[in-house]
Amino acid sequence: MYKTLELSSKIKLIVSDFDGIFTDNSVYILDEETKLKKLSFKDLMGISVCLKNGIKFAIISGEKCPQIDYVAEKFALEDIHQGIRNKLPVLQQIKEKYSLADDEILYVGDDINDIECLNSVKYAITVPEANYKVKEIKHLQYTKSCAGNGAFREIVDNLVELKNTIVQV
Repeated sequence: MYKTLELSSKIKLIVSDFDGIFTDNSVYILDEETKLKKLSFKDLMGISVCLKNGIKFAIISGEKCPQIDYVAEKFALEDIHQGIRNKLPVLQQIKEKYSLADDEILYVGDDINDIECLNSVKYAITVPEANYKVKEIKHLQYTKSCAGNGAFREIVDNLVELKNTIVQV
């Protein structure tokens, strides 16, 4: 049974993986140069809502892809890190950059290269399709929505409702 995510109005930053959160983890390969990934406008609107409500947003992805570049350009995002295998040092750099405590950061991830980051923050969220090793994290919360189909938007909506500062987009 799904319940509302247990978050805090103190959260100032959402850091997310990309594939498996903003995408359904599928890659459509047309030829050697063309790889397509589907993004949901629900999730893209989630980024807009997040930023317009004063919540910082960062991506730390193990992959490099033009879809992340598109998102970064569309929202003029400053904290975009691609091709990162060991994500925790990057998360720590972002945390220091904004002088944030662990309980002011929400991390969203779905696979084994997210485990250290998920364990390092108070608020850790994943999607129903997450890797089984991720699901072993004790304080982990789950979205009702699936990866690439509104999961990120669900997180943002829960957070801005809690903050009670919803800014119209």
